[in-house]
Amino acid sequence: MASPDKKSYLLRIDPDLWTEIEALAAQELRSVNGQIEYLLRDALVRRGRAVPPRKKPRRD
Repeated sequence: MASPDKKSYLLRIDPDLWTEIEALAAQELRSVNGQIEYLLRDALVRRGRAVPPRKKPRRD
């Protein structure tokens, strides 16, 4: 289930690219969605457009 504070966006992606992202996500113990978000944030940082990391709510 999507987080209520996140924006949903439909993404069309090349099947070969999807396969590589899926494999990388599994290797890094992330969901595919989490991996795509990680890669996008990394790309922004590399271009000097850093987005502050989201704070995760504490679970007590």
